[in-house]
Amino acid sequence: MRHGDKINNLGRKKAHRVALLQNLASQLITHKRIVTTLAKAKALRTYVEPLITKTKKNESAAQISHNHRLVFAELQDKAAVKELFTVIGPKIASRPGGYTRILKLGIRPGDNAEKAMIELVDFNEIYGKGVEKAAEPAKKTRRAGGAKKKAEAAEAAPVAEEAPAVEETPAVEDKAAE
Repeated sequence: MRHGDKINNLGRKKAHRVALLQNLASQLITHKRIVTTLAKAKALRTYVEPLITKTKKNESAAQISHNHRLVFAELQDKAAVKELFTVIGPKIASRPGGYTRILKLGIRPGDNAEKAMIELVDFNEIYGKGVEKAAEPAKKTRRAGGAKKKAEAAEAAPVAEEAPAVEETPAVEDKAAE
């Protein structure tokens, strides 16, 4: 019986599973977003989020180097550890948790496996807080040209406000000449 066994073995022995999660975690840290199966993405989330949390706990110099060693012992990738502590750590410092997002992508045609994209939340350009929204297109309506007229009216309004300011300027010069 498997009472209380909550770990997803992913159909692998322990050494193979640990190596898989190390590689997936280092690629996620390096590329900020990877595509894998849904089961691997869920297992990776529980593996990588505690590592990301360790980058935030930097009270003293000894604590910083100790956390570097702990993370390197898990990842075995010097470049990923450096990226984690220099780029990702400062950016997620204010976030209380939930550093990853899993988006389902459908099924893989070959073996019908569910695909998913796992990404670091603060590094997504689409959902990011710091990213300014682009100019939104006019709302589509069923009426012919209704949205176009509203967009043209919105563009014409600032021009109408600027026009009186230009007309007042020559009048001031005429009074000064008198």
